[in-house]
Amino acid sequence: MTRVIARKGVRVPLENDSRRYITDSQAVEVVLTTYYRRRLSDGDLELVPAKVAEPAAKAVAPAATKTADTGAKKED
Repeated sequence: MTRVIARKGVRVPLENDSRRYITDSQAVEVVLTTYYRRRLSDGDLELVPAKVAEPAAKAVAPAATKTADTGAKKED
């Protein structure tokens, strides 16, 4: 499905219901058939970008872990 909206001042009939229109006030989801592709190429319809998902919370770098001091003495 693709979201489209009519160009300002234009009403585009729906492919399978010519008494209902796509207007410039609200985007509509349609199957991208030849009819809608032609309307897009003619400039009567415009693609509506998909809503961008909210970015995930920034990954927090793990805190530097200190190596545990075992108390063993290092031999030279």
